[in-house]
Amino acid sequence: MQLEEAKVRVKGRGSLRDYLEVIKPRETGLLTFIGVITAVAASSSAVSASRLFVILIAVLIASAGANGLTNYLDRNLDARMQRTCRRALPSGRIFPPERALYFTASLFLIGVALAWFLHPYAFLADLVGTAAAVIYRKRVTCVFPQGMMASCAPVLMGWFAVRSTLDWELLLLCILIAVWLPSHIWSIMAVHREDYWQAGITYFPVNSSLKTVSRILFIFCILLYGASLGLYFAGDFGWLYLIAANLAGMTVIYAGLRLMLSGNTGDAWKMYKLSAFPYLGVMFLMMGLDIWLRMLF
Repeated sequence: MQLEEAKVRVKGRGSLRDYLEVIKPRETGLLTFIGVITAVAASSSAVSASRLFVILIAVLIASAGANGLTNYLDRNLDARMQRTCRRALPSGRIFPPERALYFTASLFLIGVALAWFLHPYAFLADLVGTAAAVIYRKRVTCVFPQGMMASCAPVLMGWFAVRSTLDWELLLLCILIAVWLPSHIWSIMAVHREDYWQAGITYFPVNSSLKTVSRILFIFCILLYGASLGLYFAGDFGWLYLIAANLAGMTVIYAGLRLMLSGNTGDAWKMYKLSAFPYLGVMFLMMGLDIWLRMLF
């Protein structure tokens, strides 16, 4: 009996892979990437490699801490859902869960310290973004306003790390993130509607039909395309970004239209898969490449 209890305790400590899972490495990587590219876009001249490295580390640790804290706070909800019950915390691979709390809280503290080193405004963006994600998580729609505030934090951190003034380009970057969120969050919630409902999540889009959700998502797809084009005129971008914005925007609109016409979960799943890296990652990648090519030539 004692041997079995010892095995459970050892198993509960979790592996390195389990702790990495808690901080959502894919989401953290994407947030870090957009924060770094924003810093490049905000600079009127080339950002030094050392400064860019500090920005990368600051946004990486801050995003990892925020994602980890939300995973810790949502562990009981995740345990009630088929889609998430096998994650490290709800499955008990990390037990007690406070092990993950200490780890992610440490990341958060290091992240805000690095953000302060970058700029007080970057510190404020990190603090407000994390607070919004932690305190107001899973409420109303899970997107507005808390999801928007949390997702814009890396953009604001990257921007204020090199420029302390506000700009139309920064506003449009935040609008781009805000109108991108529904296609990413609401689409996956629509796919797993019953799972969310049984877990006690009853707000939009879970409480609406897929037909209604698809119509709203299509509107956001149009707004997303418009925001991406607005960035071309407000920001210092060239033909490469413009081509990417048009191709990516038309692809998203096509996916939204297909979902609205079909009203099936398969197309909602395709929109979810399209929205993360293929869309947002490619858009920010094209921003960085556009700036880099024009610096070379």
